[in-house]
Amino acid sequence: MLSPETLERYRQMSLSERLGLVLQMIRDETPLLLAGPPEVVDRRFELLRRENDLRNQAMLEGLARAKALHERTKQSN
Repeated sequence: MLSPETLERYRQMSLSERLGLVLQMIRDETPLLLAGPPEVVDRRFELLRRENDLRNQAMLEGLARAKALHERTKQSN
C-alpha cells in the first residue's frame, strides 16, 4: 500500500512524468521477472496469467452488473 504522501506525489506528476516512471520500472524489473530456472519463470508467468484472468473476470462481471442496472433504470423511466 502506498502512503498518502506518495499517492499525492503521483497525482501531481504530469502524464509524461508518470509514463517515464512506468517505463523505468519496467526496465528495472523485467530482468528480475525473467531470472531463475525455467520452471520458476514459468510458475511466475502462470501466476501473472491467473491474476490477470481473475481481474478481467471481475471487470466483466462489474460491467455486466452496470449494464443490467442501466437497462432496468432505462425501462422504468
